[in-house]
Amino acid sequence: MSDSKYEGLQSEIRDWKTPEIELFENVYPDRDYEIQMSVNEFSCICPKTGQPDFAVLKLTYVPDKHCLELKSFKEYLLAYRDKGIFHENVVNRVLDDVVAAAKPRRARLEGIFNSRGGIQTTVVREWAGEK
Repeated sequence: MSDSKYEGLQSEIRDWKTPEIELFENVYPDRDYEIQMSVNEFSCICPKTGQPDFAVLKLTYVPDKHCLELKSFKEYLLAYRDKGIFHENVVNRVLDDVVAAAKPRRARLEGIFNSRGGIQTTVVREWAGEK
């Protein structure tokens, strides 16, 4: 295997400081119900070219004791606008942060990234209480 130009390029992603995702109390913690969010204007930067990447993020989660507060979630996502980050890392990092903040029963994040160079990328991650 040859050395990659991308080696270490994303090594700081797990430690990157982002705005806090605020929560509010779920008044129906005795029920399983889904909350679905669609973020149609997500953007970040391609770490190789420096060009903007655009995506639709679709988050579905089953809350436990807390729900995501939408304005703070929007501000959290805006922090990615100037971040050079691979599509795979966007989906993993956003879902990690949602799970860490809200501790949902289940969560799924789908990142549908616009075509670049004729290739459209969709990255999906599901979380069901692991780790």
